[in-house]
Amino acid sequence: MNKSIRNIMIMALFTVGGGWLGIWLNTVTGNTMPPLQSLGALVWLVSPALVGIALRAFADDGWKDAGFGPNLPTAARAYVVVLLIYPIITLLMMGVALAIQSINIDGFITQGFGAYLGVLVFMLGASLMKNLFEEFAWRGYLTPRLEAAGVHPLLNHFIVGILWWSWHLPYYYYFLDRAEFSKYLGGTSVTVFLLTALFSIFPTALLFGEIRLLTKSVWPVFILHQMVNAVSMPLLLNGFITLNGFWGHVFSPTNDGFITSIVIGLAGFWFYRHRMQEHGG
Repeated sequence: MNKSIRNIMIMALFTVGGGWLGIWLNTVTGNTMPPLQSLGALVWLVSPALVGIALRAFADDGWKDAGFGPNLPTAARAYVVVLLIYPIITLLMMGVALAIQSINIDGFITQGFGAYLGVLVFMLGASLMKNLFEEFAWRGYLTPRLEAAGVHPLLNHFIVGILWWSWHLPYYYYFLDRAEFSKYLGGTSVTVFLLTALFSIFPTALLFGEIRLLTKSVWPVFILHQMVNAVSMPLLLNGFITLNGFWGHVFSPTNDGFITSIVIGLAGFWFYRHRMQEHGG
């Protein structure tokens, strides 16, 4: 077997199975900590990134395409883009959703925009370690190693998206606080939420992956991941907006909204076309 494909399969195994291994560890050790603060959660979070680093160090993948450097000033414009693109998409979708009355923004009126900014800044810190380990796994290892194996870019992002979604399953089913998760779901069943997440993760993987391949660095994608989480999560979780029925979910300005996901995917496809035309892949 080609060593690149072999190593990608090893990475995929730990990506899909690491979280369930963590749950098993919690069970056999009689864990009494909250699931997200447990040893099992640590195994779930760090195993893909650490396996990717081990494969580079000890299984002949090497470090040439690791993307650990910031790649400045070549990627300077990309850093501006990743700071602005998701807030712009969110504002656009909020405008559309308000125009068709699929959401209401009573939470912004009662709590104030300053409260939202405060939660946003808090989220940047709260999600920092999680997103760091995620991006050093998905865009630090999987995306460039699939590219090195000759996988077509769109298939590359599709594979990363599937593995990324699979990695989240133990998080949603076990590690995430039930009360917090129920609040975020807002009456939506877990099954429907996960199917929606399966749809929305492909456009996100396309955008993130293309920025990674364009800039040759993990750091712009890490910043983009931070921005997506920090801008999106407080909207529903902290009650700044509420969704009005079915059309609220369709036009939700959060990153798992149906139309928002399509817009993210279109942005990713634009980057793909630009990269093909300007850089030849």
